Amino acid sequence: MDKIELGLKENWKQFTLLVIVNAFVGGMVGLERSILPQIAEKEFHIVAKTIILSFIVVFGVVKAATNYFTGTFANYLGRKKLLTIGWLIGIPVPIILMLAPSWNWIIAANVLLGINQGLTWSTTVVMKIDLVGEKNRGLAMGLNEFAGYGALALVGFSTGWVASQYGLRPYPFYIGIAIALAGFLTSWLFIKDTGHHSIKEGLQSVVPRLTNIFKDTTWKNPNLGSVTQAGLINNLNDGMVWGLFPILFAAKGFTLGEIGIITATYPGVWSISQIYTGKMADHYAKKTLLFWGMLIQGIALLMFIVAVSFTQFIVLSVILGIGTALVYPTFLAAIAENTHPADRPKSIGTFRLWRDLGYAIGAILTGVISDVFNINASILLIGALTIISSFIILYRMIPLMAITSNNNVK
Repeated sequence: MDKIELGLKENWKQFTLLVIVNAFVGGMVGLERSILPQIAEKEFHIVAKTIILSFIVVFGVVKAATNYFTGTFANYLGRKKLLTIGWLIGIPVPIILMLAPSWNWIIAANVLLGINQGLTWSTTVVMKIDLVGEKNRGLAMGLNEFAGYGALALVGFSTGWVASQYGLRPYPFYIGIAIALAGFLTSWLFIKDTGHHSIKEGLQSVVPRLTNIFKDTTWKNPNLGSVTQAGLINNLNDGMVWGLFPILFAAKGFTLGEIGIITATYPGVWSISQIYTGKMADHYAKKTLLFWGMLIQGIALLMFIVAVSFTQFIVLSVILGIGTALVYPTFLAAIAENTHPADRPKSIGTFRLWRDLGYAIGAILTGVISDVFNINASILLIGALTIISSFIILYRMIPLMAITSNNNVK
């Protein structure tokens, strides 16, 4: 135990490998980001938005449940084992998407994708926090989310471009086969377990243990509860963006290539910005970053209702990406800061349970509203809920400060 060191610099090799693995994880979701709603409409002739968004509902529910059990079993089964199992389950996903003869097969693929994402993404988050210890958590999470969502954006753009040149299937999904195999082999052959790092930090931690991890993380603890509700709302609006925006842009006459650019801009900006916003979470009040991030997202979403041109949608996607970047690494850094290392995997799992249920809730809610009214009504509701979430943070969360290296609090 004495030989184990905590810190980003001390564990940079394993940390870098985990960043690469999380890029593969994000790339798996990017396979669907630009083209799956188009496949539903053009190949399976599905018109109802609720049916089109069913793949997001299934993905969100399965991923959310898997997140929770990943957090629960991380301390018992080991991080590396969960990560490797997650990749084994993900390998069939692009093959099924490529060959699916009906929409039910697409749904089945998203069950596997949800399990893959819950096991792999949650595990890489826990492992990076294990390695870095108390210092540079925000930066660690920024790099983690940068890799995941950067790859999501890149693969989303790539599949959109390939689809515009060669058709919706099968060629875009060859990318996914390569990603799944690379993720599995890297995790199996090169990643080392980080459980001992967590044990060492636990021996030094002064953070009190939680009385009931699930209840405290869900709502009872004012800081953890504020973060959790914001995470749910954040993914609620992301679920809407994922499922409805490609349809919205197609209705406005944009080509598949243009849709790919717009839909990739949001996660692309979100990804790159997290390198900076993650570091900000180590030096500035997390409450402030979370409030402004959710507020910016809400306002940007409302502006999508009145936008008409390609340029306007690109600008709004950039603003939405910046708002999301302010909150995403800060969510995880705040959870880590408020939990004892022994409680942390389960607390992160609980947070990610509720956060990713936002995908399912958002898809169901926006699908029904879009079918009954229109897409703009869905955007209006979700934008308003995102703004309300920012004010819950403002009025409920106790300010969390990170002390800089010169001991000044900003």
